[in-house]
Amino acid sequence: MIKLKVNNIDYEVPEGSTILKIARDAGLDIPTLCYKEGLPHYSSCMVCMVKDKRTNNYLPSCSALAQNGMDIDTNGNDVIELRRKAVELLFSEHRAECEAPCRIVCPAAYNIPLLNRLMADRKMKEAVELCIEQVSQDGLKCFDCAAYCENACRRKKVDEAVSIRNLQIFIYNQINSESIKKKSAEDKTVSNKTGSTTQAVAKKRFRSLIGKLEPSELAEWVKECTGQVIRSREITGIGQASGEANSCMHCDCRAADDCRLRDLADDFSLKDPRGKLVNSPIVKKVNHTTGLVFENAKCIKCGLCVRICEDSTNEPALCFINRGFISIISEPLTEEFDSILKTKSKEVVEICPTGALGFIDL
Repeated sequence: MIKLKVNNIDYEVPEGSTILKIARDAGLDIPTLCYKEGLPHYSSCMVCMVKDKRTNNYLPSCSALAQNGMDIDTNGNDVIELRRKAVELLFSEHRAECEAPCRIVCPAAYNIPLLNRLMADRKMKEAVELCIEQVSQDGLKCFDCAAYCENACRRKKVDEAVSIRNLQIFIYNQINSESIKKKSAEDKTVSNKTGSTTQAVAKKRFRSLIGKLEPSELAEWVKECTGQVIRSREITGIGQASGEANSCMHCDCRAADDCRLRDLADDFSLKDPRGKLVNSPIVKKVNHTTGLVFENAKCIKCGLCVRICEDSTNEPALCFINRGFISIISEPLTEEFDSILKTKSKEVVEICPTGALGFIDL
């Protein structure tokens, strides 16, 4: 057995135990991005750093093994600052947007990209429910709005902006007025208790910015315009609404509400660094067999998607290519993206700590 201290408390643990396991078993919170129990250690993100006060060395807790006499500090100011710097470094080359430009400029912070996805799939019931969830007792703000969302819409750099305002109004007009009154009463109760609204919270969250887009990079966003795109500024039916919604390029992050990197940025009160490092252009790869989509600009190269498929011998999987600063996750050089992960797409999406991997409807 190994004897050591963690945050000034004595522990006796089996040989071979990692500092991270000891801490978590003791109920201590140490953040991780590249760690997954059961997978080989990689120690790439460095957000799990701790300090051995006996030697004044900083160690990645996910891979550092307990040794006799260690005096581990998991939450000192210098440890927290080191983790903060590690997250800042990850964002220095994270060319991704947490929220789409249309939602950022929307005075009511409506979830425009999600509504567009629902309408593109003709999920009218879900679209109406989303609208009810977001509108206030004063009704939809779009009627009197100057359509800031359309002015910010990245699609207009390709041809013309998505008719977001008319889409929102079309959905709103399908709602029973009693539903709005009931939702408004609930909003008022929640607001009185918490002092905030869902829209206000959404606007306060950390936002990563993508930086300047090259023309070739802008063209990558069009890959998510699925189905038949039939533009229609005037929306009077579901068919027109679906066609117009299909022209949305979905420049938001599909993991905006489930991104461990963004959560850490919020925890450390970080601001997105200016002047992103560019080690590869923005590329969206779509597997037209499984619907798997990979966005390299959102990848932090944690290697989880690679390691979870290391025992896969029946199909090509993701891997590292290139070396050093320009190393990236990719399909093998001898394979096409359409041929990889035909059975393990779900596993790599679920293990990804950012929005780099996800699914689109084909």
